[in-house]
Amino acid sequence: MADQPPGLDPDRLHAHLERVRPGTAAGPLTAELIAGGKSNLTYRVTDGASRWVLRRPPLGHVLATAHDMAREYRVISALAGTAVPVPGTYLLCEDPEVLGAPFYLMEEVQGTVHRTAADTAGLGPERARALSAELVDVLAALHSVDPAEVGLADFGRPEGFMARQVERWRRQFEASRSREVAGMDELYRRLRGSVPEARRVAVVHGDYRLDNVIVGPGDRVAAVLDWEMATLGDPLADLGLMRVYWEISRELPGNPVASAVSAEAGFPPVEELVDRYAARSGADTSPLPWYTAFARYKLAIIAEGIHYRFTQGKTVGDGFSHLGAMVPPLVAAALESLPA
Repeated sequence: MADQPPGLDPDRLHAHLERVRPGTAAGPLTAELIAGGKSNLTYRVTDGASRWVLRRPPLGHVLATAHDMAREYRVISALAGTAVPVPGTYLLCEDPEVLGAPFYLMEEVQGTVHRTAADTAGLGPERARALSAELVDVLAALHSVDPAEVGLADFGRPEGFMARQVERWRRQFEASRSREVAGMDELYRRLRGSVPEARRVAVVHGDYRLDNVIVGPGDRVAAVLDWEMATLGDPLADLGLMRVYWEISRELPGNPVASAVSAEAGFPPVEELVDRYAARSGADTSPLPWYTAFARYKLAIIAEGIHYRFTQGKTVGDGFSHLGAMVPPLVAAALESLPA
């Protein structure tokens, strides 16, 4: 029997490929879980000659509307040929009978994923600054894509997007509530009462950060990954979340989510990134504090959901045991930046 990591049976995958895309695989498949990914599971699959990457939802507790493989596959496929680098896509399977959940298969892009402080420690200030600029430029390029031109005009409902996001993540929190989190109810109330009016509509990634891209030669972004939260909406939501990832690397050293962009590695202050984004996109970033508070709220809820799965023994991989401790400081910092 082929090697079988949790959540992926290579023999069943091979049989499915032979049915729907005969000749794709030259022989039996083996698979391994790729390190990282605190949500959807990502695997490297090979027949000994060719290699692919497979994505599927997490094992166990899965929140409604999250982990939508068809949406992720659709947006990656649509962005092919734009200025946003994405992997090529091969196959979407929405039949849970094959692997126990929907999944898709895509190209394996060669390069490096910087996940930890150790990964970026040797970059030096010049390369770290260049990589930061590249990351911002790709985000601005994403937000400049006309959704209608790439077949994504119906990919979301941008009207009232941020108000719905506040409510959506509240529901996600309630679905994973297993303990009291001080300040979460008050944070929800403040966010709901002060939603800014969107000034632009764009394809929003939903979780844009350094370790969700593959870095290729010359410290260029070779591919943007993890599109499970992508939709049409307010692009400042992406910028706000990117800013929070930058800030918590300094506020919570050694955290399992965003330790790679440490100041010690030479990464510039987040204000430089915001200024560069504004210059590249022409966006007014003055409302960003609200989006930053919302990003902390969202990230706290994601971390709480993963903590919930961890307590049930339903997670696969390393780093999950510390995520629950991130939730209270994220909530507290968000409250500090919003008027009562």
